[in-house]
Amino acid sequence: MPRQQRPEREDKKMNEQAKLLRIYTDEAAYFGDRKVFEVVATRARDAKVAGVTVLQALVGFGRSAHVHRRHVLEDDQSLVIEIVDEDARLRAFVASLADVTGIGLMTLEVVEIVGGEAASFAPSDTPGEAQ
Repeated sequence: MPRQQRPEREDKKMNEQAKLLRIYTDEAAYFGDRKVFEVVATRARDAKVAGVTVLQALVGFGRSAHVHRRHVLEDDQSLVIEIVDEDARLRAFVASLADVTGIGLMTLEVVEIVGGEAASFAPSDTPGEAQ
């Protein structure tokens, strides 16, 4: 299937630091009748963030100290959702998740886009930046 272009954003070289939002949850977490990671990924796409990846962890635990691990008969594996975009867009996205239960820790850190196909896709126009 060919990749879809994103016409709602201007295509320009990303030469600034972006942010990485990490959301920790587990495969067994549900929000209503949908898995939390699916809800987050769908909302991120609807919010037009630059990129989302859901990663499976081999082992993980949080505040409860309950160990989540990969097992043939269980779907209690830890998941990390990584979302890349600019600070303001990610903070607004975090606020939009306030109603979603089943989310563990959320972290935000600075990242630098150094190459790859996504390097030509800027998160959005930065105020005051020459175009």
